[in-house]
Amino acid sequence: MTDLTDAGFREVADRVWVARYDWFDVNVTLIGGDRGLLAVDTHASGPAARRVIEDVRRLGAGEVVGVVNTHEHFDHTFGNAEFRTAYGAIPIHAHETAAERTVPAGERIKELYAADPDDPHRSEVLDTPVLPADHPFSSAVALDLGNRWVELVHPGRGHTGGDLVVRVPDADVVLAGDLVEESGPPGFGEDCYPLEWPLSLDIVLGLTTGGSVVVPGHGAPVDRDFVEEQRNAIGIVAETIRDLATRGVPASQALEAGEWPYPRERVVSAVQRGYEHLPRSQKRLPLI
Repeated sequence: MTDLTDAGFREVADRVWVARYDWFDVNVTLIGGDRGLLAVDTHASGPAARRVIEDVRRLGAGEVVGVVNTHEHFDHTFGNAEFRTAYGAIPIHAHETAAERTVPAGERIKELYAADPDDPHRSEVLDTPVLPADHPFSSAVALDLGNRWVELVHPGRGHTGGDLVVRVPDADVVLAGDLVEESGPPGFGEDCYPLEWPLSLDIVLGLTTGGSVVVPGHGAPVDRDFVEEQRNAIGIVAETIRDLATRGVPASQALEAGEWPYPRERVVSAVQRGYEHLPRSQKRLPLI
């Protein structure tokens, strides 16, 4: 199989191009219309974004006229300022929760990089200005690219509280952000919503067909079957948390007590967050 990381943009559907970058195996997508290009996610630092912009110009498909952030994490937003520098005062779209959390999330990640002098990306992350989206929305919005409409949909909370997916109806493409990951298990981070994630993916599945191309936040494009399989695995995580709590297993013992579809070290935050989010009716005190 050909390694497509850091190989520039390649077309995965009509006027939809994806570039997959080695750092974080993150995807940046371009959607083309008569009015120009919509860039979805902007990479993890100013220098990384400049390389993306070089790849955009090398593609020669037009100028970027807008940006979308699929959620607030730095590997998807830290290139925002560079895109503004390169293309002027273009709109940056995101769900309202993601827009609100981009700066605090960015400051937290900078603290982590500041504490690790050996990380090769430390300086570029610390030197990157954090620019949040200035065109937030709450539920759904349609963007006009001229001869093409692009839909931004907040399907609910999952990987973060501000996840969105991008649908290109005429090309049968859905950009799923980190609600879907191909290059590894789903990202159950300290700001995830594991009990709601399966329901959010049900909405995503409703936006797809059997022939859809689904672009994950990280890794290679996938199909609807892959999304359904990942939704079911995340559903097992959610139901296992509910079952353990209902049986009175304390959070401190749940990780070892449960049978998980992913390695235990990958669901630590899912278990912690899941217990925090359980309604009182689903929690039972341990019997002595």
